[in-house]
Amino acid sequence: MLRTRFCEVFGVEHPIAQGGMQWVGRAELVAAVANAGALGFITALTQPTPEALAKEIVRCRELTDRPFGVNLTILPSINPPPYDEYRAAIVDSGVKIVETAGFNPQAHLPDFHRAGIKVLHKCTSVRHAVKAESIGVDGVSIDGFECAGHPGEDDIPGLVLIPAAADKISIPMIASGGFGDARGLVAALALGADGINMGTRFMCTVESPIHQRVKEQIVASSERDTELIFRSLRNTARVSSNAVSRDVVRILDEGGEFADVRDLVAGSRGRKVFELGDPEHGIWSAGLVQGLIKDIPTVGELVRRIVTEAVEIIDGRLAAMTLPA
Repeated sequence: MLRTRFCEVFGVEHPIAQGGMQWVGRAELVAAVANAGALGFITALTQPTPEALAKEIVRCRELTDRPFGVNLTILPSINPPPYDEYRAAIVDSGVKIVETAGFNPQAHLPDFHRAGIKVLHKCTSVRHAVKAESIGVDGVSIDGFECAGHPGEDDIPGLVLIPAAADKISIPMIASGGFGDARGLVAALALGADGINMGTRFMCTVESPIHQRVKEQIVASSERDTELIFRSLRNTARVSSNAVSRDVVRILDEGGEFADVRDLVAGSRGRKVFELGDPEHGIWSAGLVQGLIKDIPTVGELVRRIVTEAVEIIDGRLAAMTLPA
């Protein structure tokens, strides 16, 4: 068994997390992650209202008696969701772990901490991790350039970002972006992290609430099959490469504005990808790690495999490299 500071602070068995994913972080996946001894997060804004989030938390509790959390992603918007009401729903639900992402979560921390909630903040740079620690979060998830979704604008891969962040912060840190197997977990620990966060890998499991054809597309894809959209808008996002995402890249590279791609990148189209199983219908997030994904196991099988093989790597291959004194 591998036990790290992340396990101790957040009360889980294994140093593995399933972070929030829009349209994916639902009760059935989160409960399966929790039952496997890892830490899963319901995605708050996948639920249309705070009341619906409260019901989703209840549904998750019916499926597991182990710890799980809720992701609250704070993003700029013309018509922002009622973040305060979502926060209140989380507090009132009795959930004890929250993953924040996007903007600075400082305004939400007092209420969370008064309720005894541990906060894990997702960052894409060392400076943001340092800031997160300074405002009082309990842990950080550091996202390298390899990740799905928003990797930030610095383009720093995990091999450099993880140890750079580990040198600057003292609270528990998990690494995100490019992780999907035991080799990645061992590498993250060696680089100074206290565990790993996996998104795309957990998307491609039996309990993941997305269409089977999308899971099969992830298995079929290589590490080269993603696109970086919105680069010219300084809001970079890594998504699966398909006709839609390639069109978005082309239009913006040719000088287009957001208005020119608005319909192509509509969240409703991405949601239908997961519901209808047509990977070409819209924009959907996928990380470089899809090049390492070769199967669609249950969550329990995946977590057991990663932890077991990580211990074998540490006690076997790496130990055999140590020369006697």
